[in-house]
Amino acid sequence: MVWELNVIFLLFAAIVAVASIIIKDLLGAVVLMGAFSLFMCLVWTQMGSVDVAFTEATVGAGVSTAFFIVAVYNTTRRSKD
Repeated sequence: MVWELNVIFLLFAAIVAVASIIIKDLLGAVVLMGAFSLFMCLVWTQMGSVDVAFTEATVGAGVSTAFFIVAVYNTTRRSKD
């Protein structure tokens, strides 16, 4: 296990998580949340937990992102606050 790679993936995941909270465009936030799930999938894979990584990839990056995109298209795309 390469700990430097884990630190890089976790750093990218933290940056993407903060960016998805800050951004005002809801579709962009959904895409960033999908990227967060992708980085977490890479972290789980690097740690040797392939079953958790597979679940994160299918549920987190796949199904949840698709549902959120459909929900954004049925509402307004920009945040009001």
